[in-house]
Amino acid sequence: MEAANVFTTLDIELKPDPSRTVIRPFGFSYPDAFAKGRPTRSEAVAGRLMGLDAAMRERMLGLLHDAMRPRHRNVDHVFLRRFEEVKGELGVAVESECDRLLIGAYFSQEYAFESAALFNPSIVAVPDEDPDDGSIAFLLSLRGVGEGHISSVTFRSGTWDGGDGLVLHPASSQGVPPRIEQADDGGWVRLRSHDSHHVSETVIFPILPSQRQGVEDLRMVNFTDHDGVRSLIGTYTAFDGSTARAELLRGVDLRTYEMRPLTGAMAAYKGMALFPRRIDGRFVMLGRQDNENIWLLRSDDLHRWDTGEIIMGPKYPWEFVQMGNCGSPIEIDEGWLVFTHGVGLVRGYCVGACLLDKDDPSKVLARTASPLLFPSAEQRGGYVPNVTYSCGALLHGRRVLLPYAIGDEYTAFAVGSVDDLLSVMRA
Repeated sequence: MEAANVFTTLDIELKPDPSRTVIRPFGFSYPDAFAKGRPTRSEAVAGRLMGLDAAMRERMLGLLHDAMRPRHRNVDHVFLRRFEEVKGELGVAVESECDRLLIGAYFSQEYAFESAALFNPSIVAVPDEDPDDGSIAFLLSLRGVGEGHISSVTFRSGTWDGGDGLVLHPASSQGVPPRIEQADDGGWVRLRSHDSHHVSETVIFPILPSQRQGVEDLRMVNFTDHDGVRSLIGTYTAFDGSTARAELLRGVDLRTYEMRPLTGAMAAYKGMALFPRRIDGRFVMLGRQDNENIWLLRSDDLHRWDTGEIIMGPKYPWEFVQMGNCGSPIEIDEGWLVFTHGVGLVRGYCVGACLLDKDDPSKVLARTASPLLFPSAEQRGGYVPNVTYSCGALLHGRRVLLPYAIGDEYTAFAVGSVDDLLSVMRA
């Protein structure tokens, strides 16, 4: 079998939808050179609003409700919560609920979080929700890109029967912002999504200064610790517009998440992916710290990563420029199955795979000499041309479901056999 024939593409695609929006915080200030000796812009806006007569403010609230209530459930709660966040900046007393709602709206914006692209998917099983027909339930994360090329994380759910029977649950028309709680020491941020009626409503948009330009490429894994406790953990890239660093998302449940930065010499880089369990008592990750090779990192502390080693580098023409992982390793009888990406001619991204030793994952047992998925003639365009990419796959018995992005624009799905995949690898 040829590597290009291992996977069969399904007739299901997820494309960006500009009608899906979320209300997120909006702030404004004067440039430093023009800020001295005058009220802040927050004070100026609040003062202008409160200078209007009460009847005008009531009419404004009616127009606001007419526009926002059909698109957003519980929108008044969102605006009131935003008012509570900014009330200390206003310089005026605000008594009525009408005025609190209006101020909350002035300090908010409606954002089409997936208007430009919906791509770089990751996928994990949700074991407690498996149907009775032998299918497995899954959670799919996606990177949505909207105005300003800002990346957020959105989710979908569905089931897969191990073959061609892939079911994606319809996405809600709602986008719901999480409630944000920040630790006093800035060590973590907790996101509560209890206002979401369905997981597809939850949108994780940039919150911290390190994420100003995006929360990118979440790589999810069901992690089981040595005490048997299971957690949904994801690593992602936080980008502030100039520098990138790795951060970690831990799911307390499917409605509550904690975000915190990773620290250490190996953490200020993109593309880190956690193994689903400890090996020899230590946490283990894959990364591409030098932007060329795949690295193996080990640590006694999930949040600090100081040491690593190169285990695999470019060997074949389709990966001559760069290699990296396409999500967390998958444990099979033969070892750790890792999907990889390679970058070659005209910055083309292709998907391959390798097999790592189960006891010592620094040992590469085999790898694909040719790509499994690559841009076809009809898929070379897109938001970023010549790219196929994934952030994770799902195993069902000896079958694999691989969601993958095309052109950094939309998401497709392919299924294949572990046995076929191993047969096209070379030692």
